[in-house]
Amino acid sequence: MDHEQPKIPQATAKRLPLYYRFLKNLHSSGKSRVSSAELSEAVKVDSATIRRDFSYFGALGKKGYGYNVEYLLRFFRETLDQDEVTRVSLIGVGNLGTAFLNYNFIKNNNTKIEMAFDSDPDKIGTKISEVPVYGIDELYRMRDNGVSVAILTVPSPVAQPTTDRLIEEAGVRGILNFTPARLTTPPEVRVHHIDLSVELQALVYFLKTYPKEGGE
Repeated sequence: MDHEQPKIPQATAKRLPLYYRFLKNLHSSGKSRVSSAELSEAVKVDSATIRRDFSYFGALGKKGYGYNVEYLLRFFRETLDQDEVTRVSLIGVGNLGTAFLNYNFIKNNNTKIEMAFDSDPDKIGTKISEVPVYGIDELYRMRDNGVSVAILTVPSPVAQPTTDRLIEEAGVRGILNFTPARLTTPPEVRVHHIDLSVELQALVYFLKTYPKEGGE
């Protein structure tokens, strides 16, 4: 977008792709406007939070009218840079990594795994769902191809040294970490941790503790 993006809370930023996905579905179904209450019901975020999230970007809707779906969709597409393809690499072609390669964001034309890396000689030089697998000593290929985001699915004991190499040899700026390891990186490198076992434990805890309550 031409104007400078406002500084928004991280919690709000994480919800923007959720809003965008729902708005795409609405637009595809031919709906022209939507209320914060309808958005709330669909994305399971309370309407006050939605209105507050949207308020960071100025007047996106009108009281009594709701939000124009086409306008919101265009706004969030530009805000989230959905007109540009995000090219990423995958590090660690085990069971989870292979699943990612086979999926490769099929429903999102704006994200694509372009290359994968592993230390297994039997996998190096092969292709999985048309994605080439390179040796871990070829991380420089990321820098050469302008790929600065990595999905990390290596064994936990090698997560930190692999991260160090990604930063030094590949110049990565963002890492989506699917290992249990808590990574240490320079301030300019952003890491999002996704620990599936922790998320499952939290889900089971909430099921036992709040059995009759819904949530996000």
